[in-house]
Amino acid sequence: MTVAVETGLWQLDPAASSVGLRHKAAWGVVSVKGAFTSVRGQGEVKPDGSATGTVILDATSLDTKNPKRDAHLRQADFFDADNHPEITFEVTGAERLDGDAVRVSGRLTVRGVTKPLSFTGRLAEVGPASLVLEAEFTVDRTDFGITWNQMGMLAKPSTVTARLRFTRATA
Repeated sequence: MTVAVETGLWQLDPAASSVGLRHKAAWGVVSVKGAFTSVRGQGEVKPDGSATGTVILDATSLDTKNPKRDAHLRQADFFDADNHPEITFEVTGAERLDGDAVRVSGRLTVRGVTKPLSFTGRLAEVGPASLVLEAEFTVDRTDFGITWNQMGMLAKPSTVTARLRFTRATA
């Protein structure tokens, strides 16, 4: 059964949302996991059912539970957070599919490089005051100029897992 999403403005609830990153390292033997601790965003569902919006991650907030690695990820070899402090996904469209599936299309910007990105997510919860979108998709870091790979240690692509809770924005 497909439940309609209320039209109007929606605000991302950072306390109830998460964006994680998983990447194979050490020649594919070790999985490095991390989470962005600072995420914000908003969206709009229009009367015709189309949706737009933006999700913004603070590039310095990636926490892999290894301070030395986290510091390296913020440097120019990876996110270059001094020059590009935000990772942005601009949603240009979202289409309801069968059941709770949603096809999301947009543009991902990392390190000042913007590339199209589409994925299928799932509406895990839908109500008049809140909704939760869950998604897992892959991103090739080299598409964004992140090419550091000492001795071929890093596999590609990276897997992004998101659980984003939105609440109705007040006027």
